Parts: sequence; structure tokens; C-alpha cells
Amino acid sequence: MTTALTLSGSIRQGSRNRMLQEHVGRKLDAAGVAVTAISLGDFDMPIFNEDLEPDHVPEAAGRLAELWRSHDAVFIATPEYNGGLPPLLVNALAWLSRQKPSPFRHPVIGIGGVSSGKYGTIWALSHLRDSLSKVGGLVVPGLLGIGPDEQAFDENGDFIEPAIIRKVDTLVHDLTHIKRG
Repeated sequence: MTTALTLSGSIRQGSRNRMLQEHVGRKLDAAGVAVTAISLGDFDMPIFNEDLEPDHVPEAAGRLAELWRSHDAVFIATPEYNGGLPPLLVNALAWLSRQKPSPFRHPVIGIGGVSSGKYGTIWALSHLRDSLSKVGGLVVPGLLGIGPDEQAFDENGDFIEPAIIRKVDTLVHDLTHIKRG
């Protein structure tokens, strides 16, 4: 059975990106994928600093890397902060990049984000795609930038706009059909 790990770059209560993470998780589950949803808040890691290596690498970095390695797909929902990625996600990816073997070289990765602006995290997603690709990640095509957030979801946490529904369906298809070589 195909497995997927889902996470969000936001740990805020009521986060629309956590709603996106949950929505994509439900869609993956409906497609027959075994989904593991995590919160980066459960992985306590100090701000990345090479001076902490090799003696003070957080145990949580190894646990998170193992989760990435043990799943066929990873979905990351991210907010956009000042046109970039949130510090929580940047720090997690920095620690992951130091783990051996590289956790980025196994799963197929999907990315998406929700923001209050009409550009829907496009800049953050572009940065995330670039960063993941540079460390060996295989990011599925497409851009799942959603905004404005207050108009995106219905009362059940599902998307309202047909174009967004199609983009989510395409993302789920790509995560379940694209395989690493």
C-alpha cells in the first residue's frame, strides 16, 4: 500500500494550512493511501547551527528524517511569511538536510499553501520547490497556491472553488502515480 506523510509549516490553532494538510490527507486516504499526519510542533529542534554537530543533533531530527524515508509521498502545506517560508519549516528542512541517508531522496513531494492574499503563497511555494529540488527532492508539478483563505473553505473544511478542487485532485493523482526511479 502507498503511504503518505502530511505536515504543515504552521502550528497555529485554526491555521488554514493545517486545514489544507487535513484536506489533502482525507483525499489521499480516499485514494487508498495510508496517511500519517504530523505536526512539526511535536519535533522539538533548536535553531539549526552547525556548531551543534555532531554531538548535539536533536533526536527529533532523526525521527523526522525516518518518517520521510519510510513514506512513499510527503505533502507539505505552508503559509507564506513576508514572501518566504515560515521559520518553523525552514528550520525543520535544515535539520533534515543534515541527516544521512538523505530523507529527501525517497518520497515524492507535493507542496501547497493557503494565505490571506490573492497570490496564495506563490512566492513561498516557489522557494520551497527550489529548496527541495536542490537537496534531491522530487516535487510533483503544479502549484497549489490558495487565496484569499477566508473564501477558500466551506464549513466542513472542503474547498469551494472548482479550480482549487481540480488542483487538489491533480496533486493527489500525482502523489499516487509518480514514482522515484
